[in-house]
Amino acid sequence: MSDQDKETVQSAANAAAEVSWERALIEKVMMANLTEQRRARRWNLFFRFLMVGLVVLLLLSSLPALWSDPTLSGKRFTALIDVQGVISQESAASADIIVSGLRAAFEHDNTAGVILRINSPGGSPVQSGYINDEIYRLKEAHPDIPVYAVIQDMCASGGYYIASAADDIYADKASLVGSIGVVMDGFGFVDGMQKLGIDRRLYTAGEHKGFLDPFSPSDPAEVEHISTLLNEIHQQFINTVLKGRRDRLSSDADLFSGYVWTGEQGLELGLVDGLGSSSYVAREIIGAEEIVNFTPRRNYLDRLAERMGAGVSAFMRSNTGLILR
Repeated sequence: MSDQDKETVQSAANAAAEVSWERALIEKVMMANLTEQRRARRWNLFFRFLMVGLVVLLLLSSLPALWSDPTLSGKRFTALIDVQGVISQESAASADIIVSGLRAAFEHDNTAGVILRINSPGGSPVQSGYINDEIYRLKEAHPDIPVYAVIQDMCASGGYYIASAADDIYADKASLVGSIGVVMDGFGFVDGMQKLGIDRRLYTAGEHKGFLDPFSPSDPAEVEHISTLLNEIHQQFINTVLKGRRDRLSSDADLFSGYVWTGEQGLELGLVDGLGSSSYVAREIIGAEEIVNFTPRRNYLDRLAERMGAGVSAFMRSNTGLILR
């Protein structure tokens, strides 16, 4: 065999080996891809079965609750509405939220009694007034359903404004109750601005339009006007408490001064009618131990927006906010 023939054979052998190597590589890639697809299908099936199993498990676990739910079974229960935190239009203790819960509770056929569970330092007199008025309206529309206020840690000012509409008020011996008064607070920066050499430029149409401005000196006439306003709202607060509890209140001179008392002291002063928890009132007073919470729950986005806006809202209201506390 000549050298040329040898080279030809060698070239053919090399070409065959290269084709064989490429074919082997392609086969390996295809097998790896096929293996990956099979693995992906198995995982997809696994997760589908897992999700179906979880759904079935949740349904099975909820069935006993559904069977025993007194709102569905016809069993008589005590309806509960929470008034938690500062009472304001933007909070979880707004009139819209509380009133919605009250209406749902009163209108349910199985409601034996209603408990307002209050843990609040107070807040807006307008929001508190809305809730107080609605309690009286619902009591008149449903005279067979009693309403009780149960105080947790605190029921002050606007919280007590709401509680005074209840048939009876219960508290823990260490609860804080009272603070029947009105406050409007702010800051004055006039002297600080003078020391810093800052000139305040406030333009208004109306002689007293800027009377709440913290960067301007206070005017005795404007202070007197504010005092008149506060006294009027304070008297409205007093009249509301007297409407609900006139015959039960003591004659203590400090009753409407803004002081707070413990639950035990409040019992002596007539601010509360007894000591006990929500469970006690439901079981021993209403006679329906099963408690169903009718407090409307806001969605996550609403709660997040409230937290983000709380600081801004507090700043904006710091010099104009009228608060029952």
